[in-house]
Amino acid sequence: MVGHFYKGQLGRITGLDPAGPEYTRASLEERLDAGDARFVEAIHTDTDNLGIRIPVGHVDYFVNGGQDQPGCPTSIYAGYSYLICDHMRAVHLYISALENSCPLMAFPCASYKAFLAAQCLDCFNPFLLSCPRIGLVEESGVKIEPLPKEVKVYLMTTSSAPYCVYHCLVEFYLQKPRNKDTNIEVTFLSSNVSSSVKITIPRQELQGKAIMAHSNPQCQINQVKLKFQPSSRVWKKDRTTIVGKFCTAPLPVNDNKQMVCLPGPVNLQASVTVFHDLKTACV
Repeated sequence: MVGHFYKGQLGRITGLDPAGPEYTRASLEERLDAGDARFVEAIHTDTDNLGIRIPVGHVDYFVNGGQDQPGCPTSIYAGYSYLICDHMRAVHLYISALENSCPLMAFPCASYKAFLAAQCLDCFNPFLLSCPRIGLVEESGVKIEPLPKEVKVYLMTTSSAPYCVYHCLVEFYLQKPRNKDTNIEVTFLSSNVSSSVKITIPRQELQGKAIMAHSNPQCQINQVKLKFQPSSRVWKKDRTTIVGKFCTAPLPVNDNKQMVCLPGPVNLQASVTVFHDLKTACV
């Protein structure tokens, strides 16, 4: 309403999980929109309950997909905390971004599912080489004119302050295709912190990839743990072995020079965990 009153001449508006009764269906005069200021951003953390589900600014952050936030209660028996935790996470994220140097960087993508599937690895479209960041950075770090509108960007977080994570692409290339889906669990280990994600390589294909969120930058990751998860076979022990190549790179991935691959082919026997050192230089 304030932005509408000033006819869009305010410098900046940040919506912290904009919400209200029937807010998604409200007219532009009744809700936040990109015309309310020279730069409008919104942080969405509760779109399945209190918050608005549609993009309303120049840049719209859908944190952890914009719905259930890590660390928040999932049962209604938690009472008031169940109702308010996801919604208030936007406030805590913004405060943390002001108080800490760890970047809360996000990436444009068609959906959160597509982002997790590693289909959106950079910010070139529409931001060229600049990726938006939550905080008081001018225009969220977006360096392009004119500013695009209603761009959905996605990021993952941890369950507690400072919330920020470093997003990494993880890939596995099979030497030859298989007649069934191949599932590989990837775990990054560093300083008593671990993060895991599953890569699925569809049947008759060679490559699978995913996005890993880790508390430390990739150059501080000491080891990667790989485990080939076979199809469930109760009656027979599966001794299948797959051979392939594992690679990773920090987001945004702007060229192949950022990729770091384990040396030589990686042999993974079904249900057997394999550890490899992962050494990359901090720049």
